[in-house]
Amino acid sequence: MIGRATAASVSEIREQFDASALGVELHDRIRRLFPICRSITGNGVRQTLRLLASEIDLVTREIPSGTRVFDWTVPKEWNIADAFVKDRSGRRVVDFASSNLHVVNYSIPVHRTVSLGELQEHLFSIPERPDWIPYKTSYYHANWGFCLSHRERERLREPEYEVCIESSLEDGHLTLGECYLPGQQADEVLFSCHVCHPSLCNDNLSGVSVAVSLARLLGQVQRRYSYRFLFVPGTIGAITWLALNADATRHIRYGLVLACLGDRGTMTYKRSRHGRAGIDAVAEHVLSGAGAPHEIQDFTPYGYDERQYCSPGFNLPVGVLSRTPWGRFPEYHTSADNLDFVTPDALADSLARCLDMVNVIEGNRTYTNGNPCCEPQLGRRGLYGSMGGHGGARQMEEALLWVLNFSDGTHSLLEIADRSRLPFDVVRRAAETLRRHGLLDG
Repeated sequence: MIGRATAASVSEIREQFDASALGVELHDRIRRLFPICRSITGNGVRQTLRLLASEIDLVTREIPSGTRVFDWTVPKEWNIADAFVKDRSGRRVVDFASSNLHVVNYSIPVHRTVSLGELQEHLFSIPERPDWIPYKTSYYHANWGFCLSHRERERLREPEYEVCIESSLEDGHLTLGECYLPGQQADEVLFSCHVCHPSLCNDNLSGVSVAVSLARLLGQVQRRYSYRFLFVPGTIGAITWLALNADATRHIRYGLVLACLGDRGTMTYKRSRHGRAGIDAVAEHVLSGAGAPHEIQDFTPYGYDERQYCSPGFNLPVGVLSRTPWGRFPEYHTSADNLDFVTPDALADSLARCLDMVNVIEGNRTYTNGNPCCEPQLGRRGLYGSMGGHGGARQMEEALLWVLNFSDGTHSLLEIADRSRLPFDVVRRAAETLRRHGLLDG
């Protein structure tokens, strides 16, 4: 169960990983967060972060509306209490209470009677998916609107309807959430997810849930690196955090944006702007060694908050971990991205891949062979005779020889694992064995 591990290392946590129990907990967290109406600002974000703070050591920060953050300005705060479209009998034919996707996010307040023709100008539906409600926003353009299934839209026949959006758009704050786990080094690993979407499970809550579980697990072990988890509204949240923490970014050595991690698709990794940064090598090694289909994508300046972290002024080593990437599943930004669309098994598998990456990051080192002239005699040190000649013992023998040969002060254990095509953990254990016998320095 999350929060009950007694392991001393990430490797041990990974060995104790209970996919069934963790998957249930990951999905249950999404279920509890699902009803909240979130946006880029407002009480929905605060409520979400309060729930997360009950599980991890989360610090929130409020940034006033109007604050300049690079070329952007923190917007007015948006909150909503109720919204509906009523027919002449007073029946709510569109009701915010039944789904918070029914209102265009950031709609300005409105309460009046409009003609069907005018109402249609403010309605959004998906004709090719007639039973799904789309998710629409109007963050930086004052407008109002309703989203509904196309079947519901086609049933609107009356000449007039009462429309009401009981919202507020006022000076307030943008809220950021941050969990920092100090390690032995100031060098950091960054995990970032967005908390601005309302009732959407894969695109939003899956990344949030995986990040919380990962923070809880890493909070129980001794850490070589420090870990920073950001729970921020998309785009403006990452931009604001970077504007306020530009100096702190010099410590970031690895980073991942977590999104769309709960669907049944295969794992997908999008490289950082570097293309060959440490996180790129780690992710590709882990996914290729997982024994399951996966996809590696090159960086593009379009997507999630990697656009901000990888902008040329920062150029941070941050990639994106997903299952099916955004926009490539029909349920994306619709009511079909619901609790049935994300599965405990997929969520647990995504968390496992994150732990695998952290395990490589924590264990990756560069050593120097203390006996570089020809092979040292492993047999007289009790290493060769105890290995036999087949199975796992044979693999460990190979790893010992690979580590000895390439530990010249320039090749990391990850590079050795990639070149030898041996699992990283086998190479790491070989290095630890050689260090215990005084054959490696560093």
